Parts: sequence; C-alpha cells; structure tokens
Amino acid sequence: MIHYSVYTTINDVPKDWDSLVEHDILLTTPYLKALENASPTNISVFYIAVFKAGTLVGIAVVQRVQLYLKDMFRDTKVSCVKTFVKDAILKVLKGNILVVGNLTHTGQHGLYFNTERISSTNFYAEVFKGITELKTKIKLETNKTIRLILLKDFFNNDELLNAAFFQKEKLHKASVQPNMIMNIREDWCKNEDYVSCMNKKYRTRFRRAKKKLNSIACKEMNLEAIKANSKLLYTYYLNVSNNAKFNTFILPENHFYHYKLHLKDNFRIFGYYLKNELIGFFTLLLNGKQLETYFLGYHSEHQYQNQLYLNMLYDMAKFGIEHNFKTIVYARTAMEIKSSVGAKPVSMVMYLKHTNGVLNAVLKQVFRFMYPSKDWQERHPFS
Repeated sequence: MIHYSVYTTINDVPKDWDSLVEHDILLTTPYLKALENASPTNISVFYIAVFKAGTLVGIAVVQRVQLYLKDMFRDTKVSCVKTFVKDAILKVLKGNILVVGNLTHTGQHGLYFNTERISSTNFYAEVFKGITELKTKIKLETNKTIRLILLKDFFNNDELLNAAFFQKEKLHKASVQPNMIMNIREDWCKNEDYVSCMNKKYRTRFRRAKKKLNSIACKEMNLEAIKANSKLLYTYYLNVSNNAKFNTFILPENHFYHYKLHLKDNFRIFGYYLKNELIGFFTLLLNGKQLETYFLGYHSEHQYQNQLYLNMLYDMAKFGIEHNFKTIVYARTAMEIKSSVGAKPVSMVMYLKHTNGVLNAVLKQVFRFMYPSKDWQERHPFS
C-alpha cells in the first residue's frame, strides 16, 4: 500500500528521512532545521513523506511563499512595454504559492524518491495529494487561497523528472536562467594548476584582480565571528540583494548564524578584511563532491575599487580545487562574469500552474517575458 503524510516541522519527519536523502545535504534534517529557524518571513516549510508497505520511499519539501509586490521587483528604469509585462507578471504571481523545492537556492533540492521502490507516477501522485491537503489546510487556517503551484529547478536530463505526469496535471514547462556550473579538471590539484590552464588574457585578468585586493585578507569566520558580525554581514548581504531587479524573499539577519550552527563544517563563510575591518563575505555549502556557492555581500565602495566580487569567484574556485570537489555550482545571476572564471551554463526548467483555470491558460505566454533569451556573452577562459 502506498500512502503519504504531511508534516509541519522537520522535527516530526520519519527517523529514516536522512538515510534516504544523504546524497543531498539540502534535503537533510540539519539543513532543513537551519532553514526553519532562519527562513525569510514570507516562507514557511512543509514536508511530505511517501511510504510503500510502511517504508519511506520518497520525500518532498514544500514551501508556502507569500509574495509581496514591494519585495518582488526593484525600482528600475524600464520601457513602457516592460512595465506592462511586469504588471502582468505581478497579477499572476502575487499572493500565496506552493513551491515544491527550495526558493532560496538554485537547483532541484525539493524532492527525491527511490526509483527502485516506487514508480515516478505513483510518487508524484502522492505528492500532489499532499499538495491538495496543504492547500485545504492553509485555506482553513489562514483564509488564504493558494494561487500557484511551482516545481523547481530541473535539469533536462533529471531522472526524477516526469514531464508526462506534469502535463497531465496541467503544469506548464518554463525555461529559467541557466545554472552556472564549473567542472573541476582531474589535473587541477592546486589553484596554480587552474590559473595556468587559463589563456593569457584571463591569466592577466586573474593577476590584476588579485593585485587590486592590496592588503585585503580573506579569512574563514567561525560561529563566534559570525554572531559578532551579524549586523554587518546582513548589511552587506542587503547591498547585493537590493540591487536585484527581481526578488521573491529577503533573508533574516540570523540566517547565516543558524546555518553555521546547524550545518557546522558543511557551511563555510569567508570574510574579507581591510585592516581588521570586515568589508565583504561569501558563503559555501559543502554538498558531497559538489560545492554549492551561496549568498554573499560586500561594502559597495570596495566592490569596485578592489574587484571584490571577481575575487570571491576566484576564491570559491580555489576552495573547490584544494578540497577535491568535482563541481562548483555558481548558480544563477551574473552569468557572464561567472563564465569568465570557468563556469558553464546548464539549462534548467520549472513546471507551474495557476489554480485559476483562465490564468493558467495564459501563464505560459506571460512567463516568456520573465526569463528572456540569452542576452549575455559567454566567456571562454580556457580556450
């Protein structure tokens, strides 16, 4: 017999949850506890467990997201046509949505099932029963209607993808910005190997960026340092977040502290110091042989004159190489500069539907405007 259960806290999930998802730290209970304790104020997390003959065979992480218009779009100078499109998107997106996945992180980190124990169709059938239960629960408890169902982010060759089932459920496929991923070559044993593989133009660029750091030092921050600098870290994070044209959440100030507290050595934060003053930082999630880059922030003045962002990308690569990772996930945004350090774009898709039948019919057309065709130039530092 196949059945599902819904949980409102990670503390209540089945005890064998972690053994099923040990391949992905972003699905494990330490990570999900950190997220629960330090999630954006407009995101709450639910969990669906799927059982077969009493054994846990699949899981899904579902986020209820309350989209506030003031947080979604930043003030930018755009044409009348783009303003019209933006308004159309807002009308479709605003309100409460359910995301199967993790809105705070790029990639498919929302579901997993044992393909040898349960079929994809049976697994998703139970997940969607759970989603229906959550919609009803949220309506009864808050009088809020779920407007949109979203499953994010699938690679085109993801073995967990079931396009036929999604189509049957009237979900639309939408392309999203690619995930920028760098594969670490086997002959890169140290950072110098990586730099020496660059062509002359990009080696010069690397050395110029390092020279511009001047006396700025990069040092790992422990839990105490993170706590002591939490307000400054948050200020620098907001400097970056507030520059985004589109955003669906804002992290709380305690976010990085709780991630370090719960994930310990699997969450790293590196600070950039000028004369012992913190001027920037970046964070990393250690996910098996995959290094996941996370949020960063910086003092705006030093970003330009010291090329802080570019140096952060280089230092992320250095960490990945020196700690024997196979890939570095640089995620979305700033794709051109990420390609300049060696990351390659990998296409991703999401599936979504509006709970209003009429709006769902036009959703596909609306989302064509949200993620435009490639408008950046890919760089090739190793050719």
